[in-house]
Amino acid sequence: MLSLTLHVWRQPNRAAEGKMVQYKLAGVSVHASFLEMLDILNEQLITNGEEPVAFDHDCREGICGSCSLMINGRPHGGNKSTATCQLHMRFFRNGDDIFIEPWRAHAFPVIRDLCVDRGAFDRIVAAGGFVTANVGSAPDANAVPIPKEQSDRAFESAACIGCGACVAACPNSSAMLYVAAKLSHLHHLPQGQPERMHRTEAMVTAMDAAGFGNCTNLYECEAACPKDISRDVIAELNRTYGKSALTHRERSAKTGD
Repeated sequence: MLSLTLHVWRQPNRAAEGKMVQYKLAGVSVHASFLEMLDILNEQLITNGEEPVAFDHDCREGICGSCSLMINGRPHGGNKSTATCQLHMRFFRNGDDIFIEPWRAHAFPVIRDLCVDRGAFDRIVAAGGFVTANVGSAPDANAVPIPKEQSDRAFESAACIGCGACVAACPNSSAMLYVAAKLSHLHHLPQGQPERMHRTEAMVTAMDAAGFGNCTNLYECEAACPKDISRDVIAELNRTYGKSALTHRERSAKTGD
């Protein structure tokens, strides 16, 4: 069993000032997950008549991307291919000090305590629009042949859970890895080709409007990603965006817009 000293960011709302608050916690099993440890802390706080710590969670299986915590200065705690809900207390030692904070990014304002507003990600995806597809009955699984290399790349990009660790890890708070993964998912499939150029331009524009920083190729995003999304998708995004901008200029020159 572990006895820990927790330093937790407490902030009652977006407008209020926040601060780190220290809590002593004993009797934590090494088999508990990090979120279960926070549950134990909240039980202790409620028993003592104190306000529990607000933190995001849902599936607790590394799928939903809700568990967005900065642990000892590292997104999700810094273990490779591990979301916060998959981080277990056996990776900590008895007597450890653990610092727990929300994501730090202008585009992710704090809602309360460890919860941040990641609605900017939703707005970026919404800007991408829909894919052109015929409606009606579902086609046979093999009706549209897709080369295995392309389907594998699409699946790799689709693994992104939108947790925001890439933004939190980046010194510039860039969302390039997230946006590139969402674009790569569709751009490696036939269904994503008709709107490829427009989708890229629209999502990058929405990303800039949300206040995310610029990518300077430090690749902290790749290191922090719990789903091992490769930085190669950023290069794909840049190539497609360059083609989109060139196409837009040529079209504007022809139409006079």
